[in-house]
Amino acid sequence: MRTRIKICGITRELDLLAAVNAGADAVGFVFHPSSQRFVSAERASELVERLPAFVNSVALFVNPDVQFVRSVIDQMHPTLLQFHGDESPEFCASFGWPYLKAFRVGAPGIDTPEGLARACQGFHGARGWLFDSYTPAYGGSGHGFDHQLLSEILAMDASQRAALILSGGLSAENLDIALRNVRPWAVDVSSGVEDAPGIKSANKIEAFISAVKKADDSGALTADS
Repeated sequence: MRTRIKICGITRELDLLAAVNAGADAVGFVFHPSSQRFVSAERASELVERLPAFVNSVALFVNPDVQFVRSVIDQMHPTLLQFHGDESPEFCASFGWPYLKAFRVGAPGIDTPEGLARACQGFHGARGWLFDSYTPAYGGSGHGFDHQLLSEILAMDASQRAALILSGGLSAENLDIALRNVRPWAVDVSSGVEDAPGIKSANKIEAFISAVKKADDSGALTADS
């Protein structure tokens, strides 16, 4: 199995092309207005037009209103929605669009393996469960989390859970141990491939993707999502 790769927080065309050329499977656009990586639906639509076939686009929201999500869908036509706040399963499913649900591991109520597993089980309609670190800023902090908190998720039968996507403080330097601990379906990185918030580094993107491929090629990893 191959670990899929998403580069999130794209704001510039040259960063999108760097991700695509290095072999990313997906790129993410942040629609959380308080984020330093925020882009408008119009700008994201322009950037998505540069994506070649078989590279997915992901629209990330944090506790959005319904009309905002619908306007992004209408303008950008993302492959997937990503809900990164406190959205309910009913809200996430209400758009009739494939979605990912993110969990800020360590937040109140999901700060134990059992609590995290309970929270996830309400989102069986999600195409993936994304695990990020808990910060007030809703992601992009560069901080990791204790992967032992995923133990109940990892113990589930693969048919009982969505594809596992690992995020939170990942970089080319710490990726190998993270992949060995979790063996996810995919990884999601933002700050770990940046020179500044919203400003990606082509060299860091290439190094990150090379590190994922090296871990896969070692034969030590078998994604079980």
